[in-house]
Amino acid sequence: MTRPYVKKLSFTLLDSITDKDPVVQEQVCSALCSLGESQPGETLCACEAYLRQHDKLAHPYRTKILRAMETILSSHIDELDKDTAVIAILLASNEMTRIKELDCDWQQAASSVLVAVGKRFINQVMEEVLSRFQPGILPHSSVLHTLASLSVSNAFGMVPFLPSILSTMLPMLGMAKQDALRVVFCGALQHFSESTLEYLANLDQAPDPTVRKDTFAADIFGAYDILFHHWLQSRDAKLRLAVVAALGPMSHLLPSEKLEEQLPKLLPAVLGLYKKHAETFQISKSLGQILEAAVSVGSRTLEVQLDALLVALHAQICVPVESSSPLVMSSQKEVLRCFTVLACCSPDRLLAFLLPRLDTNNERLRVGTLQILRHIINSAAAQMEVKKPFILSSMRLPLLDTNNKVKRAVVQVISAMAHHGYLEQPGGEVMVDYIVQQCALPPEEPEKPGPDGEDLAADSVRAVSIRTLYLVSTTVDRMNSVLWPYLLEFLTPVRFTAALTPLCRSLVHLALKRQEAGADAFLVQYNSNANLPSPFAMTTRLLVVSSNPYLGDGRGAASLRLLKVMHRNIHPLLGQRWETTMPVLLEYLDEHTEETLSLKEWEEKLLMFLRDTLAVVSDNTWICQLSQEMCKQLPSYNGTAQEKNFLYKCIGTTLGAASSKEVVRKHLRELLETARYQEEAEQEGLACCFGICAITHLEDTLAQLEDFVRSDVFRKSIGIFNIFKDRSEHEVERMKSSLILCYGHVAAQAPRELVLAKVESDILRSMFQCFNTKVLGIKVETKDPALKLCLVQSLCMVCQAMCSSAQASSFQFSRKAELVTQMMEFIRAEPLDCLRTPIRKKAMLACTYLVNLEPVLEEQAQTDVIHSCLHSVMALPPEPDGEDGTCREPLYLDTVCALENLLTSLLQRNMTPQGLQIMVEVPEIVSVLRAKLRDTQEEHVLPAAQHSVYLLASQHCEAVVSSLLGSPLPFDSHTCALWRALAVEPSLTTQVLELLLEKMSRDVPFKESRAFLLGSTADRVATLLPLAATCALYEVLSAPSSGTVVLELYPQLFVALLLRVSCTVGVQLPRNLQGKERRSTSPAKPARNLDPCSSAVDALQALLLRGGSQDVLRCVEQEGGWELLRTSARHEDGVAQLASSMAKYAGPRLPLVMKALVCTQSSVYEIQRVTTTAFLAELLSSNVVNDLMLLEPLLDNLTARLKDSSASVRRLVLRGLANIASGSPDKVRAHGPQLMTAMVSGLDDGDEPHSLVALEAMVGLARLLDLVEPWDLRLVLLHTTIRIRPFFDSEKVEFRTASIRLFGHLNKACHGNCEDVFLEQVVGGLVPLLLHLRDPQASVASACKFALCMCVSHLECAELAAAFHKYLQEGRSVHFGEFLNSTCKHLMHHFPDLLGRLVSTNLFYFKSSWDDVRAAAPMFTGFLVLHAEPEQKPQVDLEQLIAALQLLLKDPVPGVREKAAETLGRLVKFA
Repeated sequence: MTRPYVKKLSFTLLDSITDKDPVVQEQVCSALCSLGESQPGETLCACEAYLRQHDKLAHPYRTKILRAMETILSSHIDELDKDTAVIAILLASNEMTRIKELDCDWQQAASSVLVAVGKRFINQVMEEVLSRFQPGILPHSSVLHTLASLSVSNAFGMVPFLPSILSTMLPMLGMAKQDALRVVFCGALQHFSESTLEYLANLDQAPDPTVRKDTFAADIFGAYDILFHHWLQSRDAKLRLAVVAALGPMSHLLPSEKLEEQLPKLLPAVLGLYKKHAETFQISKSLGQILEAAVSVGSRTLEVQLDALLVALHAQICVPVESSSPLVMSSQKEVLRCFTVLACCSPDRLLAFLLPRLDTNNERLRVGTLQILRHIINSAAAQMEVKKPFILSSMRLPLLDTNNKVKRAVVQVISAMAHHGYLEQPGGEVMVDYIVQQCALPPEEPEKPGPDGEDLAADSVRAVSIRTLYLVSTTVDRMNSVLWPYLLEFLTPVRFTAALTPLCRSLVHLALKRQEAGADAFLVQYNSNANLPSPFAMTTRLLVVSSNPYLGDGRGAASLRLLKVMHRNIHPLLGQRWETTMPVLLEYLDEHTEETLSLKEWEEKLLMFLRDTLAVVSDNTWICQLSQEMCKQLPSYNGTAQEKNFLYKCIGTTLGAASSKEVVRKHLRELLETARYQEEAEQEGLACCFGICAITHLEDTLAQLEDFVRSDVFRKSIGIFNIFKDRSEHEVERMKSSLILCYGHVAAQAPRELVLAKVESDILRSMFQCFNTKVLGIKVETKDPALKLCLVQSLCMVCQAMCSSAQASSFQFSRKAELVTQMMEFIRAEPLDCLRTPIRKKAMLACTYLVNLEPVLEEQAQTDVIHSCLHSVMALPPEPDGEDGTCREPLYLDTVCALENLLTSLLQRNMTPQGLQIMVEVPEIVSVLRAKLRDTQEEHVLPAAQHSVYLLASQHCEAVVSSLLGSPLPFDSHTCALWRALAVEPSLTTQVLELLLEKMSRDVPFKESRAFLLGSTADRVATLLPLAATCALYEVLSAPSSGTVVLELYPQLFVALLLRVSCTVGVQLPRNLQGKERRSTSPAKPARNLDPCSSAVDALQALLLRGGSQDVLRCVEQEGGWELLRTSARHEDGVAQLASSMAKYAGPRLPLVMKALVCTQSSVYEIQRVTTTAFLAELLSSNVVNDLMLLEPLLDNLTARLKDSSASVRRLVLRGLANIASGSPDKVRAHGPQLMTAMVSGLDDGDEPHSLVALEAMVGLARLLDLVEPWDLRLVLLHTTIRIRPFFDSEKVEFRTASIRLFGHLNKACHGNCEDVFLEQVVGGLVPLLLHLRDPQASVASACKFALCMCVSHLECAELAAAFHKYLQEGRSVHFGEFLNSTCKHLMHHFPDLLGRLVSTNLFYFKSSWDDVRAAAPMFTGFLVLHAEPEQKPQVDLEQLIAALQLLLKDPVPGVREKAAETLGRLVKFA
């Protein structure tokens, strides 16, 4: 039966070889190969029979069948019997020569079959092929192709045939007139020569070791004569290339004397082809082979031809390359291989040719020459050994070239030199210097393209240089002595800053190597090399560049690592300490990125590290030398403000650790004299330096500042006529600003116990001396805002320092009033229409500190401060812009915050009625505040009207309310203000709110109106009175004074407004109100949106805010609940979010709210019943109902609504009952029967096949199952499982998801004596669950994962369970084919009797409407067959299965057809 069965399977597949989808065609071929894996002989015979019977089958499809046959033959040639081999040989030979015209793919496929058979049956193949290779008759080109391919694939088998083949072929060469056939002859000769060379090179393994080169010499030379003298002259480019490709290997088989004789003609001819062909790979490859052959016979002709060879080959390297395709790169490699051959035989002449060409200014020539030089340094190292000095000296001019391509080539040459010892020669350091220079190029430099537009970006040069430096440092051991300690010289010069990271990384590696070699090798001898940076210079440099750690590819970490490894060279005491402190810094950098790092915190950590280092060293001489070096390096950072600023801080820290007062004063004086005051960042840095130094040297710091202010340097700068013109006026102001800042920082940093004594006598006096200039004895105040800002900022620091002193409470600050007055002058001088500078903010901040000092400000002074500050700040526009148009909102907010803090400080200093009066009863202040608050021009009208309405409402509440409700909608701002006036007094507010609730519920919420067309959907239009009452409620509830009453009426207000929201969802405004707001011309513009539902939501939000439920309001807002409440589709979700938030943040209010809601459950409006039920249902999600003893009443109330006429209400009831699983899981068992009865009844709700109530019941059951008593579950288990099974294949995704997930929960909850009942259901559900893993909806696939993991335990198969848990983890993407294969393997191993049932269930899904599921079903079937034992075959109706698969082969979806073909290939198992 095997042969007919395999033939049937094969023919079924072969009938689909013509499928229009190429992927399906490939799968058919793959399936054929699968058949061939099991039954190679039968499959090959079937393919042969099919091709023979389908003589008219188109060539492309014949080709695919032949390719499949080749694959089977290649894998199973050793199992093939001779008869089958002969059948394949005859078929392939016939197919190959069937037509004379060339059809490359078809004939190549047939040829490949012959080649595959020839690996074992070479004699039989050769017998057939040679029968078509007769003397005197030109063969079919495919015969030649086959002979050539056979010689490549089976050289040992073919070479013995070659003498006779060559003797037959040689006369044919003259007969071949067509260029295409000549090309084939050339290819055959090339492969014959290559296989012969392989045979001769491995004679020890050859079947006939007596074969010699001269056996082929005569025939090869005869062929050479025709190819070279006749065919090479052809105009056909393809033929010329084929000829030259053959001449290369043929040259090795020519007799030595013949080769020598031919070389003078052969070499020029080959070189001449370069001018005729753009594609030069074959030319270069053949030339290399000819050169190798010439060298191997010791040819003297090469010397004569050398110049021409060098010129031609050099030109090939220098030619512009259009692309970096593999063929172009291969061609370049072949040319370089030619240079290797020449370098080995004529090194002197080669260098004499190359080195002068390095002096050219032509970019291509120089780059090409450098490429050749690099290659021969690597490939001809022995021959170049004595030439090293010449090669090094020849690099002088290329090193000066600025072209990026040349630079890159130079770097690559230097890399090669490093590996071969060139850099150890005199002059080698110049090469190292060059590499470092390229590493220091800017990371991004604009391209400067040459005339051909091919120039590379500077980053390419830099990148290759960085890689080269690191590679040479870490992998070339001989370079250690060259690079160490030489690379240290590059650390401190500024021009090498961009190279710091690669330098540090290389130096760290070199230093560690030196440490391993011993202490003597590691310690740097500074005395013997003056160019090396001192330990102080190195420490300063590495510390400063670390302050901006992520610049330059992370130079902070690199610098710190180098600093750590160099500790013994810096100071002998630092090693142990840095072993603990340095890793902490490096770890901090690893934890952050450039975006997350706080530079301020990082600088403080570095300064702490410096302080700690100085404390460990504790050597004044060493510390003074370090400070001197730091000062010396300051000018190096003139272009990098942040780093210079940090260096100033380092200097202050170092001077603070120095014990020599003379050194401290000297350096401070030098800093003051040399500072670049015009740069703002430097001002801050200098001031920080003085402040840090003052921590330990307060007296010396103040003295040095005082000396400088009195010095000629300073006096010359501020003279009235500026006679010496030392500095411009702007620079003078900058110098003053810097000095004032210095005093501020000194006060802020100095020891608190010393500050108070110095403030008035030294610090403030000197600050104002700098601020005020005297001209002819008259004080002239500056107008420079920057100088003012510095003064205010420094005053803030001084005052803050004073306030934080322990003696502040007893200190009488005599200049307090004067300073407050000065600050007020600054504030009043600021413009009221824009926010230019932070002067306002800083001045108020200074006053805030000053207020807290003694003595207390006089009343008038306090009033003046309040008035001036309020007037200055409140007059500003709310979102001020600077004069340059930039946004100043952050500064504005900071300014308002400063005002608030100042007012708070003033009030805290005088917490009396008199103090409060000062704060609030100033007429001018009230005028300003009123101007900011009023909406209209008539100042007296609104307050009077509000008071009048209040008086009237006190006596006639209902009339006033009714009158106001009659105001036009939407209410304008005046009307809104009048409504808020009714919330002033609690008793009146109560009446107003109750009246409004009654008005809101008296009338129907909407009326229905139809459009003119009959049958159109009715529109709901809001009624006016409830709408107006809702808007009024919002205004009253918005008034803060209504809070007390709102708390009393909270439940009624909440329920009424919630139901108002529900019955206005989707309700429209009356036509006469639509767009009215847009048309309004009243100066008192409408305050809010009039949309009915939005008005109700706004009122509900106002209630929550005023009723102390702000957290509820915020929580619902964050979850998007307010928007959901307004929409018809998601209204109940919004209600649920509101209920959840109430349970979480307003639990104590729920009993009364729930009582009020229950009363509304019989509302005639379905939407209100839905809203009420949704709210109550969600409450059961929270444990708060249990805490408040509301669970039982809620359960009874909801269960009673199961008979409601609204399906939505019934659905929400089931959701609420299921919510007990979340809110009160411990109560589920007690109410289990009640809950399970409700859920099961929900499964059977209505006659609709896709009832949403049934869906809710499935979801609810899934939540409850784990919590009910086993007995309660057992009562409904089987009924539930059978009831939900049809939903597995529902068209609606929600039903598939819920039913499958519930099935998983039923499995999970089933235990004890449930298993026997449930096992059958598990087996029945296995196929749909596995197939729906390919469901188009992710939620269904996820549910299947869960269900499968839950049900696998019932199968009691550990391997299957392990596979499920490995592949089906939630969140992990499933490789479906791999998983299904593993599953089927375990199923068939442990449950072989299930094969028939599983296959028949899969057949049902062959007709699934989902493409992926339909494709998965045959794949599932195929894997089952793959892993089944042959004896299980009777379980499967093969006829039915094959017929079903044949139908799937016609499926419109290619993926389905592909899987059907794959499965057919597996059915060979049952052959």
